[in-house]
Amino acid sequence: MKQTFFITLAVIFIIICIVCIILINLTARKNEIKKENMEYEEYLNKEILGTDIASLISKTMDKNEKNNVPKNDKGYYIDNENDSIKIDLKMSTIDKTYPMEEIYNNEITEFVQNFNLINFKCINIEYHTKTGRVSKLVFEELK
Repeated sequence: MKQTFFITLAVIFIIICIVCIILINLTARKNEIKKENMEYEEYLNKEILGTDIASLISKTMDKNEKNNVPKNDKGYYIDNENDSIKIDLKMSTIDKTYPMEEIYNNEITEFVQNFNLINFKCINIEYHTKTGRVSKLVFEELK
């Protein structure tokens, strides 16, 4: 009788420990995603210079490489519905939208030389539905 009681108690204790570990991991993952998102959400509706855009593009390209995000035949990152991030720049002076890869691959230093003092504003942020991570930012050139 005592042995059955202790076995039952041990099983219940193990189940409680497993549930606690799962909850701790879920909370840690949620906090990690929240922290990552805040790095990008701080730009929403704020004006920033072209130099800041260039830094953000470089940082995002590095993150995509680190996360092994696949590319299409044009060299543009493909949305992996998990942790890929895209940045689009709407240029009002020529009424065209450029993906970050095009700016990065055509010498980001040239972009900085031409747009370092131009203001941009983040007008939209999109999220991955599966993970809740930031998936896309859209910046617009201000006149």
